[in-house]
Amino acid sequence: MRASDRAYRALLEEIQSGALRPGAVLGEVEQATRLGVSRTPLREALGRLAADGLVAQQSPRVTVVTDIDATDIRELFQVRRALEETAARLAAERADPAEFSQLADEFAAVDPARDADGYYALIARFDAALDAAVANDYLTAALRTVRTHLVRVRRLARDNPERLAASVAEHRQIAAAIAGADGELAAHATHVHLHNALVSILASLADADVPGAEGADRSALGAA
Repeated sequence: MRASDRAYRALLEEIQSGALRPGAVLGEVEQATRLGVSRTPLREALGRLAADGLVAQQSPRVTVVTDIDATDIRELFQVRRALEETAARLAAERADPAEFSQLADEFAAVDPARDADGYYALIARFDAALDAAVANDYLTAALRTVRTHLVRVRRLARDNPERLAASVAEHRQIAAAIAGADGELAAHATHVHLHNALVSILASLADADVPGAEGADRSALGAA
């Protein structure tokens, strides 16, 4: 693995996990030393993170982790809705019904309260199956960028057992609609899922006093 790729992956993981918090200063010399790379590959890694919108340059040698607030989250979900509803419609046309029928059965059986890791692994498999079914490199690249930011958003929000249980049911419905080749139902079920997810995230952030997170149910994506 190239040094720049190694530095990028390390910093990405730390940003997504919250080890590097919003506003954290990433000094070029300090980070290069800490990560065991020279300054050229570190600059390449920081450039990629800047293109992802995860860091911003304050001076020629100082970069900071970008903030994320309720406005950012709403805008992220606007893009996510457009992409994922389109992906759901396309997948209903192109996917192997048996694969998504199996995923629907697995969502019906998973219990995130007892096996959170298994639940998130199933979500990752669903996303991968959706991307493969869509078979559109431009769409999946855009979704990959959105998902990069979603990891940060989920870390900021609290786990809510009731919301996780509802999310399982919503994913099962999406998978079943794709398996049934019903593109409109798949897109609508995706819309409902994203609306509910955004309302829950903003409510969680409002409880944590994140700026702009109040009024979640009034401003979240409109009526589902």
